[in-house]
Amino acid sequence: MPVRHVLLAVAVAVMWGLNFIAIDASLQHFPPMFLVALRFALIAIPTVLLVKRPDVPLRWLIGYGFGFGVLQFLFLYWGLAAGMPTGLASLVLQASGPFTMLLGATFLRERVSGPQLLGILVAVGGLAVVGWQRAEHASVIPFLLTLAGALGWAIGNVANRQARAANPLHLTLWMSVVPPLPMLALALVVEGPSRIAFSLTDYSDPGALAAVLGLLYTVLVGTVVGSGLWTWLMSRHPAGVVAPFSMLVPVTGMTAAWLILGETVTLPEALGGVLVVGGVLLGSIRRRKPRLLPPVAAPAAAQA
Repeated sequence: MPVRHVLLAVAVAVMWGLNFIAIDASLQHFPPMFLVALRFALIAIPTVLLVKRPDVPLRWLIGYGFGFGVLQFLFLYWGLAAGMPTGLASLVLQASGPFTMLLGATFLRERVSGPQLLGILVAVGGLAVVGWQRAEHASVIPFLLTLAGALGWAIGNVANRQARAANPLHLTLWMSVVPPLPMLALALVVEGPSRIAFSLTDYSDPGALAAVLGLLYTVLVGTVVGSGLWTWLMSRHPAGVVAPFSMLVPVTGMTAAWLILGETVTLPEALGGVLVVGGVLLGSIRRRKPRLLPPVAAPAAAQA
């Protein structure tokens, strides 16, 4: 890739890493399930009015929105609200890579190569180390919720792949139409109308302004700008060249959480993080097909 495209890919990774800080700020004021509905509603309304619906089968559009939008962010926001460290969440969410390969092999009959299988095992080993440390020092439930969010992301990836949209950005925007109503219904049942109304009407809390700014960052920078640039890069370069830059997301997320929120990780958690990132990178390796040499002309005597 040209240097300017490399810088764009790094910028997207930084945007997405800082997205976890913005989510943490929003969760200080808004209840998690309602926050998911609100986040996607702010994208869905202008999308329906201004963006043409992509020409893909409806089942894959709904599947993408349900996996990527509903399941991923329901469990991620729930896990963060339940006590999952913000920086560590950005790392655990990378489990979507191994989950996507396993789902593709199971349901789409995609072949898993030796390096990919080894990468899955290494990443799972890293997640096991992180989960063990969480169980030792805190509740393991937030870790499991975040891991469930990674599985939801993987389900969305499979549906996205099956949709085969001619314009991936339009599919990404229209995916946002799926989560608001089911998440709003779930929020009304679990979190209650009074708590939701309070989050919308009472801004006396000093953290309320930061929560609104965090929500706007998530919608405008994390989703519209970040996803738009990522889709643009993916349309101009092989996926294997662009995708590894996503490994910078947990690096940015954990560094920002340390600098801004004062979060720290134990040495085993850091080791587990290295294993997760290394496993995902190893799993992204594509074996090149051997080039066939042109046939060599037979000597005249042999032809005779």
